[in-house]
Amino acid sequence: MMAGTDYRDDRFYLARKSHALHLRAFFLQSLRRYFAARDFLEVETPVRLPSPAPEEHIEALPTGDWFLQTSPELGMKRLLAAGYPRIFQICQCFRAGERGARHLPEFTLLEWYVAGFDYRDLMNQCEELLICVLAEAGQDRQLSWQDKKIHLAAPWERLTVADAFDRYAPVTLEEALANHQFDEILVEHVEPRLGCERPTFLYDYPAPLAALARVKKSDPSVAERFELYLAGLEIANGYSELTDAAEQRRRFEEALRARARKNWARYSMPEKFLDALAVMPDAAGIALGVDRMVMLLAGASTIDDVVAFPPETL
Repeated sequence: MMAGTDYRDDRFYLARKSHALHLRAFFLQSLRRYFAARDFLEVETPVRLPSPAPEEHIEALPTGDWFLQTSPELGMKRLLAAGYPRIFQICQCFRAGERGARHLPEFTLLEWYVAGFDYRDLMNQCEELLICVLAEAGQDRQLSWQDKKIHLAAPWERLTVADAFDRYAPVTLEEALANHQFDEILVEHVEPRLGCERPTFLYDYPAPLAALARVKKSDPSVAERFELYLAGLEIANGYSELTDAAEQRRRFEEALRARARKNWARYSMPEKFLDALAVMPDAAGIALGVDRMVMLLAGASTIDDVVAFPPETL
């Protein structure tokens, strides 16, 4: 149970969330209006899967012999491969071991894909989307959160990971990677400084952290991946999609070996997804945390304040 939260009076507890829950509903409606106006198809894919994408640092929640999705990306990319060029989904996702002031084990994700886009196109579209939606919510110039005033006028800051480490970290990016300290230094020294005056796209992640992103042709040391930060809070993660099935299989196998060393659940290889990569068009996709965006809109200090029922209340 989160410290300082009183769940004894359900009526009082839920009533005081009225403003945040109304903002949440308006935000979701605005998202749908944006995508509908641009000829996107809203899709639904199964929440329960025989196997999620094998990733070293994300653990799925089991449901019988299957798993609850950590992201809808496997199904959505199969739809891309089947000829659906612009798709989006707002859905529940689940990750084990994620609980804190900014994390929930069950959370709401907006995910969308555009055929023919790369990660730069998607950064531009993400910026346009949020400026449009925030303006509808009355935040057309500035967003205030935890004593930070974030100016929303375009263009937003675009900062490479290497430049961010040079600017904010006590060691270089190369030293952080060599000492297996990338995540630690990113979280402790870099992230709190991002998006504090205007939103920041942190891009060109080191190739070993590519996940399902393609490596940059002009610089194979980095992947075409970005994350969006507002007020030091990570809001979205996007990339130019990898469409090389052999390379994706190699990455999955490497992740499975890393998971085995931690005695994490053994996933089967998502063969139908890998088959679809052979015909999937060049595309870019992004996942955006709805709960965190509503935190910013509502001025909430914890994620508990913008969902009706955190897990401890059930």
